[in-house]
Amino acid sequence: MPLSDHEQRMLDQIESALYAEDPKFASSVRGGAFRAPSTKRRLQGGALFVVGLAMLVCGVAVKATMIGSFPILSVLGFIVMFGGVVFAITGPRTGGKGDRSASAPGAPRQKRAKGGGGSFTSRMEDRFRKRFDE
Repeated sequence: MPLSDHEQRMLDQIESALYAEDPKFASSVRGGAFRAPSTKRRLQGGALFVVGLAMLVCGVAVKATMIGSFPILSVLGFIVMFGGVVFAITGPRTGGKGDRSASAPGAPRQKRAKGGGGSFTSRMEDRFRKRFDE
């Protein structure tokens, strides 16, 4: 649910006060954004998934890989598969130390250009705002 104009102004005031009081803490709390994963990263994640799948199947098929009746290699294979998928779909974090002038506290927020990219939720929020602005 989007914030009202009053709530957004209050949040901006709190944010600017935090930057004024303790800029080091504010920048560490702010964190960075995720970038889209590259093709190389997706291929590496896919390779990890395939390796994990092979480990899972081998762990079930080969009785020598079991500790008692517990298929340890299969469990490790599942963990590798899960890690490969997470690696493939997430991009590296961008450091928050780049150009801060675009996102300085108290600065007006820019709206997305018509026809540009953006997530599904941001497009839905834009449509919602347009309906109430009319």
